[in-house]
Amino acid sequence: MIIGAHVIIFTAAVEATRDFLRDALHLPAVDAGGGWLIFALPPAELAVHPAEQSSHELYLMCDDLAATMTALTAAGATFGPIHEERWGRVATMNMPGGGQIAIYEPSHPSPILPG
Repeated sequence: MIIGAHVIIFTAAVEATRDFLRDALHLPAVDAGGGWLIFALPPAELAVHPAEQSSHELYLMCDDLAATMTALTAAGATFGPIHEERWGRVATMNMPGGGQIAIYEPSHPSPILPG
């Protein structure tokens, strides 16, 4: 019945955010028309929409938070401190263009990650 999810990032920095998602995170995308990119996420989609104020609720998962932060720093991201939570290690990633996404290394069981 449910085949996926569509996540939206609202931002005034549409092009910078799209460039970061494509070039730094290497997310595959399709052009839905007129340069309106929709990015694939495992197992969901991510789209960037224009807005006056940035907003979202999104956590990206990785298998090694420190290594991921190092690679993304080289691509222009900055990060808040790492916090240890009962469900994993988490940090806030500041993307070029001003958007923020939480990124974490899960310690909980996951239906999409190998055990």
